[in-house]
Amino acid sequence: MKYDVVVIGGRVGGSTTSLFASKHGLDVLMIEKRQEIGTPVQCAGATTCNTFQTLDMKPSNKYICTEIYGGTICSPDGNRAKLRGKKVEGYILERKAFDKHLAIESARAGTDIMVKTMVTDLVRKDGKVCGVVAKHMGKTMEIEADLVIAADGVESQIAPLAGLNTQKRPQDIGSCAQYEMVGMDVDPNYVEFYFGANTAPGGYLWVFPKGEGLANVGVGVRNSPYPAYHYLQKFTSQLPATPVELNVGGVPLSGVVEKTFTDGFLLVGDAAGQVEPLSGGGIHTTVECAKIAGEVAAEALEKNDTSTRFLKNYEKQCRAKVGNNIKNSLKYRRIMDKLVDEDFNEITKFLEGHDLESISKLSMMGLIKGHPNLLGLLKKIL
Repeated sequence: MKYDVVVIGGRVGGSTTSLFASKHGLDVLMIEKRQEIGTPVQCAGATTCNTFQTLDMKPSNKYICTEIYGGTICSPDGNRAKLRGKKVEGYILERKAFDKHLAIESARAGTDIMVKTMVTDLVRKDGKVCGVVAKHMGKTMEIEADLVIAADGVESQIAPLAGLNTQKRPQDIGSCAQYEMVGMDVDPNYVEFYFGANTAPGGYLWVFPKGEGLANVGVGVRNSPYPAYHYLQKFTSQLPATPVELNVGGVPLSGVVEKTFTDGFLLVGDAAGQVEPLSGGGIHTTVECAKIAGEVAAEALEKNDTSTRFLKNYEKQCRAKVGNNIKNSLKYRRIMDKLVDEDFNEITKFLEGHDLESISKLSMMGLIKGHPNLLGLLKKIL
């Protein structure tokens, strides 16, 4: 079995990479270890409008639950600041449907897909990755490829096989737990964020509306005395709502890994750390980088050059596209790490009465003593 490109992982990163590689005429195989693409859910589901511009797709009600116009910041002392926007700022997605939709579009573009298939090893020749060893329904097979692209998540098992260092410290991983809940009385067009040492130490709690009384309610924590599920239970036990789904997982919050390419191999998505360290949001950044991966793959095959020397163009283009965004997000995360409950209380008080547009124009230097970069921090949080 021989392909131009084998993509490992069928979520957003893998499907987007496969989609654009196939659109450029490559013979692509995408391998997914689960028996169904899109499950279990591994994300809260919020993304920006730019995601669909990058994908060259029009947003569809097949997978969009609600349009988001703004957000509400909830401080430890119970105050709330609702920041209203004048236009659609983003969307809450039904990730199961969205992920599968991307895979379907990739298949329509020509990608072959194998589900319930585990990649167990990489094939090398003269030090270069040139295929994978995969196990499907008890059968082990070797699949040749000119280029292998791994999008297998935060706990990537494939990147180390390629010689790339993706090891992370415990403090660089956000622990997350989320319920989908029924009976939530929330504004369908505004997300909610809760901060505080007793609510979500080292992170935040979110409520993302999905319409008709549904919402994703989740918590992300770092360096916490308890796991995220503890804080989720503590918060949701006070709500007159019922959980119908629970998902837990981790998210990389330390920025892009040191190297995302080697001979015959690229790394995409959470596996590459292509996630905003402050918010933990990664759909839009992953889509940007995955599209680049598909395009660089096409150019590499056209030039018959999948060497490290050529594939470094992938990392170079990703840095140009999202590098500053991720770098700044990491800087703001480190600022946020220094904030205490009193700071969040003051931020919320200040935000009351403002909208998203006015905040972007304000000079907040020195507003809270000791936090001169608060403007950038607020932009990232919101």
